Amino acid sequence: MSRSSDGALDPVGRIDELRDAIRHHNRRYYEQDSPEIPDAEFDQLLRELIALEDEHPDLLTPDSPTQAVGGSATITFSSVEHRVPMMSLDNAFAPAEVVAWGARLQRRFDELGKSAESARLVAELKIDGLAVSIRYENGSLVQAATRGDGRVGEDVTANVRTIEGIPHRLPKGCPEVLEVRGEVYMSISAFEELNAAQIAAEERTYVNPRNTAAGSLRQKEAAVTASRNLSFWSYQLGEVVGGPQLADHHQIFEFLSGLGFPVNPEVKVLQGLDEVDAHLEHWQKHRHDLDYEIDGVVLKVDDLQLQRELGFTSRAPRWAIAYKFPPDGRLPTSFRPKNEQPNSSTSKCRSDERAALRRLLSLNRFLSEVQQLSSPRFITKTKSQ
Repeated sequence: MSRSSDGALDPVGRIDELRDAIRHHNRRYYEQDSPEIPDAEFDQLLRELIALEDEHPDLLTPDSPTQAVGGSATITFSSVEHRVPMMSLDNAFAPAEVVAWGARLQRRFDELGKSAESARLVAELKIDGLAVSIRYENGSLVQAATRGDGRVGEDVTANVRTIEGIPHRLPKGCPEVLEVRGEVYMSISAFEELNAAQIAAEERTYVNPRNTAAGSLRQKEAAVTASRNLSFWSYQLGEVVGGPQLADHHQIFEFLSGLGFPVNPEVKVLQGLDEVDAHLEHWQKHRHDLDYEIDGVVLKVDDLQLQRELGFTSRAPRWAIAYKFPPDGRLPTSFRPKNEQPNSSTSKCRSDERAALRRLLSLNRFLSEVQQLSSPRFITKTKSQ
């Protein structure tokens, strides 16, 4: 932490350092699709800033990264103002933080005089992709936009139209206006095929599915996006005019599926907070069994009226939280039985195989860069400078 002239810890200086660093890495991640640090390191910076702002609430400012969502729209695409903001979620990085969130919910349930059934939750896999909002008017897809900063995103309509599984027309009886939110992602198999093609063409390979998907969606030419074999999971609604009256969050998935949208098959209704631990443990162990990358599990209160009563903070809903897996893929201590060794499941084999592939691809990138540096064109250009 920064220190003042007398050597004392300086929270003001450290907060400024953290805000500058987080803004920089947000731009690299959300706007340039080119992160410089792993998610785990970014999360550590954000958690430190949140802790300092909690300790010194007088230093909290409206423009702090803790009060914002994602990154701003770029000049490459037209800006789209979301009619219903695309909020971010608060994160939990340890089981104890999920327990604390559950305890806060339970206290609020008691204050509201709600029954035990109010504790029912919907658990969704946290897909590692790019959040988008797709707008339909009178059944026709008219606009698609990225999350951006939560209030203003980028118009990617032409590119979203190329993604298989996203309907261009909705069936009769659909709402007059319907905004569908979800995640655009690249499956692991599609990512591996793309990099295999890059290797065969002696071109530079891509780093990971998430940033490859984001870069593919934000191409100037829709034909490039179409060639990248992107996918989509729907999971939320934005503005709706003339839609059905739904009572529970899990009914949103049924509604979206009925309209022809892809819905993740691993969505599960948990009957209470006591079922959360086992669910998180299951996906912590089996995250690598899937053909798409996940980095956690999202928990949401199922009762939509209760969601409205719980409300929002400045950047996130109080009725939801995202539990993020440890970066090394190992189980948190509280999830691991004493007689079970870390990474002893089948998922380790899948993880090791993918790690080996990543090492191979990294080696290929290195050799490709060496080849480029040693090419006559590069040498001539260097000498002429």
